[in-house]
Amino acid sequence: MIDRILAKRIVPVVVLDHADSAEPLAEALLAGGLDIMEITFRTAAAEESIRRIAARYPEILLGAGTLLEDEQVRRAHDAGAVFGLAPGLNPRTIATARQLGLQFSPGVMTPSDVEQALSLGCKLLKFFPAESAGGTAMLKALSGPYAHTGVKFIPTGGITSGNLADYLKVPVVAAIGGSWMVDKQLVNSGNWAEITRLTREAIDAAAAC
Repeated sequence: MIDRILAKRIVPVVVLDHADSAEPLAEALLAGGLDIMEITFRTAAAEESIRRIAARYPEILLGAGTLLEDEQVRRAHDAGAVFGLAPGLNPRTIATARQLGLQFSPGVMTPSDVEQALSLGCKLLKFFPAESAGGTAMLKALSGPYAHTGVKFIPTGGITSGNLADYLKVPVVAAIGGSWMVDKQLVNSGNWAEITRLTREAIDAAAAC
C-alpha cells in the first residue's frame, strides 16, 4: 500500500451521499491519473459505494475513512476496502483491522499519539487535523525524534491545491489527503470533467515536488 501511495502522493477524501455516484467518480479519478481513493464512513452510502467500486475497479487502491468503531472496520473490509483510516487512535479498531488483514492508518496529532501508534505497529499515520494542529511546522518538529523509526504521515485537514507542495516537501510526508478535487458539490452535480481536471492538476503538482 505505501509504495502505491508514495507513487502518487495524493489520497482524495471522498464523502458520497449516493452510491450511484461511486462508479462515475471512480472513472473521473482514473481519467485524471489517480488510482487511489478514500471513501469516508460519514454517510449511509459509504459501504455500498465501496462495494461497487471494489467490484468494478479492482485497479483502484480503495480505502475507507472515518472508521470509528469495530463494526465499521468489519463492514469496510467486507465491502472490499484494502486499507482503513481514522481521525484518531483507537487500539480496538487497530486490533480489529489487524485481525482482518486490513492495513490501517490511525490519526495522530501529538508525540504521545505517535509513540502509541508505533507501539501498536502502525508506521503510516494520518496527521489530523493538519492545518489546525500546526501544519508543516508541526510535522517537521515530529520528524526530529521519530523520522529514524521509519514513520510516515498522511496529513489531512485543511490541505488545498495552494499548500499541497509545502506538505509534500516535508520528508516524513508520504502523501496528502484532500477533498478539493472531489468537492461534494462537484460530485452531487455530476461534474466529472471538472473532477478529472482538478485531479490531473493535483497529480502534476505533486510530481513537481
